[in-house]
Amino acid sequence: MNPIHAALVLGVRAGFCSVVLVGLLVFAAAADAQQITGAGSTLAQPVYGKWADLSHAATGVRLNYQGVGSGAGQELVMRRTVDFGASDAPMAAAKLSQNKLMQFPTVIGAVDIAINVPGIASNTLKLTGPLLANIYLGNITNWNDPAIAAVNPGVKLPDLAIAPVYRADGSGTTYVFTGYLAKLSPDFKSKVGVDKAVSWPAGTGAKGTAGVAGAVKNTVGGLGYVESAYATLNHLTIVQLQNHDGRFIAATPQAFAAAAAAADWTGVANFAVDMNNMAGANSWPIESATFVLLPTNPANPARGAAVTKFFDWALTKGDAAAIGLQYVPLPEGVKTAVIASWKQAGLM
Repeated sequence: MNPIHAALVLGVRAGFCSVVLVGLLVFAAAADAQQITGAGSTLAQPVYGKWADLSHAATGVRLNYQGVGSGAGQELVMRRTVDFGASDAPMAAAKLSQNKLMQFPTVIGAVDIAINVPGIASNTLKLTGPLLANIYLGNITNWNDPAIAAVNPGVKLPDLAIAPVYRADGSGTTYVFTGYLAKLSPDFKSKVGVDKAVSWPAGTGAKGTAGVAGAVKNTVGGLGYVESAYATLNHLTIVQLQNHDGRFIAATPQAFAAAAAAADWTGVANFAVDMNNMAGANSWPIESATFVLLPTNPANPARGAAVTKFFDWALTKGDAAAIGLQYVPLPEGVKTAVIASWKQAGLM
């Protein structure tokens, strides 16, 4: 017999139906407060799902999270449709203030370049930021282009059209990737720019990270940008990239950690640190923190507190799970600052 049924039977037998009814309402309200909803970043979706599975026994909080893209996540939390939004693109300070939101990072994720080129294994092909920019600008259209061959001596490149794939929805991963390309290519910066959704001169759109991963995997000649966790889980073929120091680096947890360690969080408003193209011989060049957007005036204060309860567990006990999914945990000092920001906002 479940607890609610048992309480009802007991109350009827004792003649205290009204008391039982009040008790059931309190029980239901408490249960509802422990059910939280979030939506947005697909970069963060694998780790949020894992944290939800692991933390429930300790926190009592159940998370319903939908990876609908960072743009949709921002819109949904501004409309208070969800308890928190998630975005890899940090929200501007003025917009945070206008919508009574606070922003904090939860974990650091990398973006891999996935390809589908016959005869090319993972970490065999090398690419640079300018080469990727020219592919997405439509200036380089074939895998045996001399510019690609120049950085891949000894690699047999096929006479095959490149089929670039991009996110068709508003995406924090697109924001991170375009930010990287804009740093390495003035031409890309002026013609395309940096945003969650841009007008791509070349390529085909796909919805969500799963859509990009699927399109690359199913298209001979395909190339796309995907979160490292998805590349690993879907066994995608990935490339080496040239980093800030000029070295070609494989997409490994060690390279992700090296880039994260080089980031300077000092004095950065709302934790909005830029981690693209970080210096360091071993640093992976495309990387970002992923952020949560949490109302400072939640429609349901109990659920707002449950959100911080969930992420408090994640920040203090979720590192091993994050590392297992190719993420980099936040530095301890940043975690401390995040938790302090919740307390200052009265959400913990």
